[in-house]
Amino acid sequence: MNNLKEYITNNKERFLNEIIALLKIPSVSADPAFSQDVINAAESVKNSLEDAGCDLAEIHETDGYPIVYGEKIIDKDLPTILVYGHYDVQPADPVELWDSPPYEPVIKKTTIHPEGAIFARGACDDKGQMFMHVKALEFMTKTNQLPCNVKFMIEGEEEVGSNNLAVYVAKNKEKLANDIILISDTGMIANDVPSITTGLRGLSYVEVEVTGPNRDLHSGLYGGAVANPINILTKMIASLQDENNHITIPGFYDKVEELSKEEREEMAKAPFSLDAYKKALDINAVYGEDGYTTNERNSIRPTLDVNGIWGGYIGEGAKTVIASKAYAKISMRLVPNQDWKEITALFKSHFENIAPKGVTVKVTPHHGGQGYVTPIDTIGYQAASKAYETTFGKKPIPQRSGGSIPIVALFEQELNSKTILMGFGLNSDAIHSPNEHFGVWNYLKGIETIPYFYEYFTNMNA
Repeated sequence: MNNLKEYITNNKERFLNEIIALLKIPSVSADPAFSQDVINAAESVKNSLEDAGCDLAEIHETDGYPIVYGEKIIDKDLPTILVYGHYDVQPADPVELWDSPPYEPVIKKTTIHPEGAIFARGACDDKGQMFMHVKALEFMTKTNQLPCNVKFMIEGEEEVGSNNLAVYVAKNKEKLANDIILISDTGMIANDVPSITTGLRGLSYVEVEVTGPNRDLHSGLYGGAVANPINILTKMIASLQDENNHITIPGFYDKVEELSKEEREEMAKAPFSLDAYKKALDINAVYGEDGYTTNERNSIRPTLDVNGIWGGYIGEGAKTVIASKAYAKISMRLVPNQDWKEITALFKSHFENIAPKGVTVKVTPHHGGQGYVTPIDTIGYQAASKAYETTFGKKPIPQRSGGSIPIVALFEQELNSKTILMGFGLNSDAIHSPNEHFGVWNYLKGIETIPYFYEYFTNMNA
């Protein structure tokens, strides 16, 4: 790739200003109050694709938020790369914990990012990483070095389960036909330890509701005589894991893949400091399923976590009531072979069965998706590995991620395509949390690395 570093250096400030402009749009798909902002973000992405050199850029309406499609077809006999990303973001709550406003991006230096990091909601997940691909395309088209065809599919509902993406993909198989799918919505081990994500966990997300009396009751007059939904709910949740932090739902582990000793030993070669991990999170001990390391617990093992719990009076002062209802949101991260719909059904049946008399329980499934493992002996993986090696100066480590991108399994099913996960974020980037950020170095390094993937993948397919 001729003049790649020079092009990035000459356009660095513009590249930063353009991603900052996109990050200023509060495209929160989970909150209807931001619906116009989500639509505005889609329009902005479409315009960026046109500016980068796409001959076709369109906004495709769905029953939810639109999907932005773009393409640059130079020769139908050449390979086609489909880039997937999303322009929607998580809610910024709790806003009071941000050091700077979540939608007023600022670049600040940190210990990990001495050259600066962009602090804003969506900086790393996924606007910043998605936008690297737009700028990589710009370089290749402006310098006439695009070696193959490229298509873009950027959605606005990833953070709420990609509810309409499956319908869109099924209806547009020919339009989306490709030889490989490229996604940057994951991370790497460290800036000096590049890695490629080879596995993702699946997801089952549910909401539970426990109902007791038909109204809130006086805790003096009724306390001790009537089931308290909040007390009951906390006991039910506590029973979902035993003293070894093993999930107690019958059948939950039936299809869990047990990695071999050899595979676990390979995983253990990745650099990891438990002390640094604890220090970064300000905790004095790690916690999880017995018999597994921290990196195994958050990648190759399934989990069950309460994401939110509420009920009763939580205002200022005291109000002595027994609440009529209590609620919780619960997510389960799943490993390959666990079917998310089956796990959701197992959870629902078990949670309803353990409810004591005096309350009723309602389980509402929200969304989910399958786990995914990508083989490392494919041309796609080899091209990605060579691209990292070219720009980082060392071979990347294959690594399984604890996160979920449910649409990856969908893509393989519907489009018969493998996916390569080229992430450039870090675990410390605080995605989904206050003070989310993305290193300036990482952003520019992604723009530098992606064109080499195009080059190597095309050459390997020649």
